[in-house]
Amino acid sequence: MSTLCAVFQATAAKHPDLVALRTPADAVTVTWREYAERVRRIAAGLATLGVRRGDTVALMMVNRPEFHLVDTAVFHLGATPFSLYNTSSPEQIQFLVGNAANRVVICEEQFLPTVLAGRDGTAVEHVVCVDAAPEGTIGLDELETREPEDFDFDRTWQAVEPDDVLTLIYTSGTTGPPKGVELSHRNMLAAVTAAASVLPADHNDRIISFLPHAHVADRWGTHYTQIVTGLQVTCVANRRAVLAAVGETKPTIFGAVPQVWYNIRAGVEAMIAGEINQARKTALTQAIRIGLDYVRAEEPDEQLRSRYRSADERTLAPLRAMIGFDRIRYALCGAAPITADAVEFINALGIPLSEGWGMSEVCGLATLNPPHANRFGTCGPAIPGVELRLGDENELLVRGDLVMKGYRGAVTHAAASLDEDGWLHTGDVATMDPDGYVRIIDRKKELIINSSGKNMSPSTIENTIKAGCPLIGQLVVIGDARPYNVGLVLLEPEVAKGFASANGLADADLVELTKADAVRDAVAAGIDAGNQRLSRVEQVKRFAILPTWWEPGCPELTHTLKLRRGPITERYAAEIEELYAD
Repeated sequence: MSTLCAVFQATAAKHPDLVALRTPADAVTVTWREYAERVRRIAAGLATLGVRRGDTVALMMVNRPEFHLVDTAVFHLGATPFSLYNTSSPEQIQFLVGNAANRVVICEEQFLPTVLAGRDGTAVEHVVCVDAAPEGTIGLDELETREPEDFDFDRTWQAVEPDDVLTLIYTSGTTGPPKGVELSHRNMLAAVTAAASVLPADHNDRIISFLPHAHVADRWGTHYTQIVTGLQVTCVANRRAVLAAVGETKPTIFGAVPQVWYNIRAGVEAMIAGEINQARKTALTQAIRIGLDYVRAEEPDEQLRSRYRSADERTLAPLRAMIGFDRIRYALCGAAPITADAVEFINALGIPLSEGWGMSEVCGLATLNPPHANRFGTCGPAIPGVELRLGDENELLVRGDLVMKGYRGAVTHAAASLDEDGWLHTGDVATMDPDGYVRIIDRKKELIINSSGKNMSPSTIENTIKAGCPLIGQLVVIGDARPYNVGLVLLEPEVAKGFASANGLADADLVELTKADAVRDAVAAGIDAGNQRLSRVEQVKRFAILPTWWEPGCPELTHTLKLRRGPITERYAAEIEELYAD
């Protein structure tokens, strides 16, 4: 079996003059020839710092071409690059680099104070800055001029083996310290090639990189997939600018977390609601209704096919062009569950959205809905080469070449997750239909068991409500050992700003907004609407709007946007008890 090094060299040589990496409006472009040349120079420079096969190198930067250049150079040395979340505190950095035992950190100047504050007591000796060279650091430009006399780049990358560790992905740490998932070249190549067999891609495709590089979805979905398929990557440094970048880039493949797709849906619905031209408003409404009928039909008859083709040509195709999805071939959603009706709506627009499921321990993807057999509300069947089964308490088990080598420096963790037969115990409760389509219920440790003994999935309840109320940015449902469910609500900042302006609250601060009757009424209406789609026992009976916002990496929220339910219930115990007071 090959390595990512060998695959990269072959891909770069295939279309050397095509642009491999870019930023919006072509502010920066890097061809495959330039990519390969800079990888060689950066690898040589790192070799002068003593980076060798088996070493680790930490990266901390926004989504920019230099990440791809540096990461690829590091693994060509047989070393292991890993990313630090840009929101990491010095204490978190100290823990991670202590676990990884890296001697080199490569970062942007804006993260340098945090990196320097977090390296005390660690093995870090060298800090390389990609965009500057402050005192005590090495600039990337200067590093690329260095080369040890005895360094043989080709012989070095050719010595890398399939089972060498390609990268470390640190888990979110919802229930304890993050664990470093060791993924080998063999693991990642198995994952990328399997996914590409379901969603084929090549050098004609374009994708946007905007999720954190420390998240396995970006590593697998853009970085390593590009190396295997040759597609073009547009790097977007500010995640809030991603939808604007879609309009400029016209991606053919686009992957995002559920909230992005909810925002797209809400934006389209708001545009239609605000349309002044009644004829156009009616056409848009009818076109989407026809689109929904079409995607919901198991076997559309010829009349429905004809109506859909007409609606698409006249109305839906121009709508897709307006929001930047007129060239889209595949769209993916993962990292968290998404509601079936949201997937239906996006598909009704003519954007072929497929839900998949994965985790860091399986390189990011193990199931995926194929576009020709998309079952809304599921995350699809296993991708080729992956075995699935349900274990005790319906826990989803996975086996295949894409399953991690183990956890770095934590044998006990690995033993708990990988059994002697090679099955990964995922911790996710799931169902599987006769055709192998998987539906994730929730994490085993997060299920709500109310005072009557009813089991419920908090994430299902939260996603159902959030999907119909864009004003709700974050929602935590509580109900364990309680008679009914309550919710803690945080307002979505950008939506709240627009809502405030439209309701005469433009000068109100966050505290005032959370107390405003108009805001509370809108949230209540959203929760009521969501409750109509839930069973009575699942419904949220009371709620409180918190005057705050949780940023990734804070005590309540992981870097991968997962709720830390334990700390939340402890910190907001008073607010929760008040919701249960008579």
